[in-house]
Parts: sequence; structure tokens; C-alpha cells
Amino acid sequence: MTARRMAIPAMARVAPTTILEDATVPRSRLPEMVRFVQKTAEKYRLTVGTFGHFGDGNLHPTFLANERNGDEIHRVHAAVRDIFAYTVELGGTISGEHGIGLTKKSFLPGAIGEINVRILRDLKRVLDPQCILNPGKIFEK
Repeated sequence: MTARRMAIPAMARVAPTTILEDATVPRSRLPEMVRFVQKTAEKYRLTVGTFGHFGDGNLHPTFLANERNGDEIHRVHAAVRDIFAYTVELGGTISGEHGIGLTKKSFLPGAIGEINVRILRDLKRVLDPQCILNPGKIFEK
């Protein structure tokens, strides 16, 4: 637990911006996923640290970048797209604990399918017809 808590502050000393993601794969696929994250970082010429809750397959690939470098941030976003796509391909999910927010909104249909997104949107309409819960986030009116 202590090592995990120290991971982000340690990485923050390497670069001014840390972009932490959350992806979960079946435990049997963890070695493959960790290798993929590293190869993806190399492909996009990025630095990444990967830690997580390996006992439940939850990974936190954390990219070390500089938010003032637009090209670098663009490459981080491209790497994240590849990682999320591969996570789903391995039978995983794009969020093990952090949920689906604005950052992952565009990845939701690929992760769970358009029909399931429609079901979630309809459920949101029924349970929150005034759209007062998380307005303007995943589902609009």
C-alpha cells in the first residue's frame, strides 16, 4: 500500500505532468498488458510508469509528460486510445475503479457496445429526468 501511494509523487519528480489512466484486464493477461503498455509508450516516444492492483487485474499506466508540449500530449492521447482498445480486446474494461468520465466518454461505445450505451442513457433519463446528477457529463438531455 505504501509503495502504491508513493508511486505518483515519485513519478511527478520526473515530469511536470502525470496522466494516470485506469484499465483492468483478466489477471491471466496482466503480463501481456504490461508489455503492451511499455511497447505503446516506446511507439509514441513517451515515458510511462505502470502500477496498480495486480491482484484484481487493475493497472494504472501513468504517462509522464509536459502539458505545455502539445505534440507530446497528442501522443499521450494516441497511446491511451491504443491501450484502451487493447484492454477491451483482452476481455478487460476501461475502468476498474475510476469510472467513466469526460476523458473516457468516447471510449464507452467500443468498450460496452452501442446498445448498452443506449440502455444506460435511457436509464439515466428515467432516474434523472431533470439531468441534475452530473450535468453535462456522459449523457446529455
